[in-house]
Amino acid sequence: MTAALVALAALALLGGAAYFLLMSPFSQVFGAYPYRARTRDRVVALTFDDGPNEPYTSEILDYLEQQRIRATFFQVGRCVERHPDTARRIAAAGHTVGNHSLTHRFDTYLKPRAFEAEVAVTQEILTRTIGRTPALARSPWLWRRPGVLRMFRRHDLNPVAGEFCHALEVFQPSGTRLARRAVAKTKPGSILIFHDGFDGHGGDRSQTVRAVRLTVEALSAQGYRFVTVDELLGVPAWREA
Repeated sequence: MTAALVALAALALLGGAAYFLLMSPFSQVFGAYPYRARTRDRVVALTFDDGPNEPYTSEILDYLEQQRIRATFFQVGRCVERHPDTARRIAAAGHTVGNHSLTHRFDTYLKPRAFEAEVAVTQEILTRTIGRTPALARSPWLWRRPGVLRMFRRHDLNPVAGEFCHALEVFQPSGTRLARRAVAKTKPGSILIFHDGFDGHGGDRSQTVRAVRLTVEALSAQGYRFVTVDELLGVPAWREA
């Protein structure tokens, strides 16, 4: 093997290790970041990131209401400011709301104080908009480094990870493909991550809406029931006033 190939292999190994440590749902190196609950019961938590984003968030809410399912929405502060009525509807319908940063910008992670400030401002926006203060948080892309999970807890926030419904959801492959992968990943106690928005910018999520319908239908046929993340993990959804 040539030196160039050795160097490439080493870089690939380092990149894989860095991804696992900093972004994999399964990494717990920097502290507890639960991605599922330990249970034998057929329960699953549906979660939605990067919203609110219209009309897709409302389409998901309409369907969940029809099915009498409550889910968990990790919301971006700027999107809440853009669609405050949708944020209020989510909370009023009994869904759980979590903090998903202010701008969903990756460069913020390179400045720990800036990211902490984003979390604090998003808490203020959510409290002002929906009248309740979330007790759950999820970092964009599940990114973590030493200190991020401790920072959440300083703000009385329980960090919650999960498994992405499909690695390519951002590119919106067919809803059938998204749902097939989500169902295949699901086990008792799973936390599934869908995206009703794209980063903090909105975007077409029509295939995600379809995937949610197909996933719910398939998992219901397998005897699963749907709960919020706080119910699944036995943690509070809201901070005490």
